[in-house]
Amino acid sequence: MNDGVEGNANSAKNCLSDWNGKDPTRLMVLLQQLRDQYMNYQRKRVDEVDDDRLKFEVSTIAFREGIEMHLSSGAEKPEEVKFAVPLTEMNIDKMVHGCPWRHSPKIYLQVIYPVGRKYVSASSAPRLKLLSTSDLKSIFSIEDFKLPPWLDGMCMAEYLPHLEESLEKQILEAVSLIDVRRRFIESLAPLFGRPLEADPIFCRKATFLAGSGAFTFLVHFSISTQFPKQQPGLMLQSSQHMNSHGVPAKSPLITEYPWSPRWETSVMAEKIFEFLVDEALNFKRYCNEAQLQH
Repeated sequence: MNDGVEGNANSAKNCLSDWNGKDPTRLMVLLQQLRDQYMNYQRKRVDEVDDDRLKFEVSTIAFREGIEMHLSSGAEKPEEVKFAVPLTEMNIDKMVHGCPWRHSPKIYLQVIYPVGRKYVSASSAPRLKLLSTSDLKSIFSIEDFKLPPWLDGMCMAEYLPHLEESLEKQILEAVSLIDVRRRFIESLAPLFGRPLEADPIFCRKATFLAGSGAFTFLVHFSISTQFPKQQPGLMLQSSQHMNSHGVPAKSPLITEYPWSPRWETSVMAEKIFEFLVDEALNFKRYCNEAQLQH
């Protein structure tokens, strides 16, 4: 082992020799030390790979903090090296007021290179995939982000700045859309009344009480991070009808109704309210028929 691995191994041994089962922090320290030891071991394996291109790639990004490497090999598949590269220095959690996250969301670029023997200046692009911690989904969908193209002869050191610049722009836009969703929810209030429930931080959900004559029901709004390009999903829930299991009757998710992302939020709210005037009758009929079947 190299000095770093030996140091971590000794630290793990010291932690175990002075173990205290009543101290819950000791287990976390031990796990972190073992993880660091394994990361150093994988880095050493990658450094020993006889591949000029990989050696060049590692040398150009060695200054970046937090990079993880892993050499994957097996009897039935070729060797490949996987990199996990942390992206952006943005404190996303601090950009959202009242954010409940305990830790700032992280975004990583996974880069996978097949292991070869010779360096080729115009080598084919590695396999790329963007990954993130689950918390980020509240404001930004990694799946909707389109990676910049990898040009011929490009290396990671050249690719990463373009990727981070594009990513930061889209994250800033995603954060700004929180206020757009908030204005939409506020535009519903003059028509439906105060929401019974609403997501005050990310503004992704809201529930209102509505009625048609004596028939009362709830309207659940599910608002995408792609709002207003993508219209909200609506689900109606009866306050008077139960199924055979005693669960309130609900409509299927409704996504087909008059909508334009170019409308003002007040117009969006008015169109939904007008749509629900007729839809309420259809939903009441649906609830009555479902109840008769049971």
